[in-house]
Amino acid sequence: MAGRVENKVAFITGAARGQGRAAAVRLAEEGADIIAIDVDKQLPEVPYPTATAEDLAETVRLVEKLGRRVVADTCDVRDAAKLASVVAAGVAELGRLDIVLANAGVAILGPWHTVTSESMRATVDINLIGTWNTVMAALPPILAAGNGGSIILTSSANGLKAGPWTLAYSASKYALTGMAKSFAMELAKDRIRVNSVHPGAVDTPMAEFTSAPGGFIETGTAENPNLLGMCNSWLPGLMPAREIANAVLFLASDETAWITGHALAVDGGGTQY
Repeated sequence: MAGRVENKVAFITGAARGQGRAAAVRLAEEGADIIAIDVDKQLPEVPYPTATAEDLAETVRLVEKLGRRVVADTCDVRDAAKLASVVAAGVAELGRLDIVLANAGVAILGPWHTVTSESMRATVDINLIGTWNTVMAALPPILAAGNGGSIILTSSANGLKAGPWTLAYSASKYALTGMAKSFAMELAKDRIRVNSVHPGAVDTPMAEFTSAPGGFIETGTAENPNLLGMCNSWLPGLMPAREIANAVLFLASDETAWITGHALAVDGGGTQY
């Protein structure tokens, strides 16, 4: 079935690569125009390379190649004022806002004693407060239009089942699960659905770094090998980012008009034991 989000507009954070780019492309394939943001700097607290303007430009190219319109800008989700201005500019150009994918996030991982106040603060500020900033920036035009909408928060399998060596990350992602349910309750009267999606291990630059030699799995296993099995899913390997994009499309479409407050795990079974 084509055109599942035809003529709708989606605002996506963390859109420059990985899951965010995959979602932008998948929604564009089904007829949506896109407002896309990501950072254009190396975040000092994050141990792997973060997104660039060139990455975001490639997302723009891929969306436009599909014949859809896109408004893109660089922005850190911790900057609430800039987020609001990007959304306003996007709505002014594209005419509406129907879908929000609060996807931007970081994973600063390692054994508990490697967590610092700086890494804890950065994780919470980006993953949790940044998501709240995103929703708050998007709600005014959605409410003003009165058309309802779909808001999707990217949590994690670690937002349903905590994993080892993910203390700050799991804390932030569990909080997102609760945030989605609270927003869902209050926004239902406005026909705005709010759900969370919970990816397992996805083939992204973040996953490449964390699973590489010297990454958090190797470091954590060396200290505490009994916990390695907690990182496993039933299906082998890393899933393509498009699998998460398919789940996002499902939650964004009118097929899920009566699904709200739901935590959708796309994790190869990893949270089911």
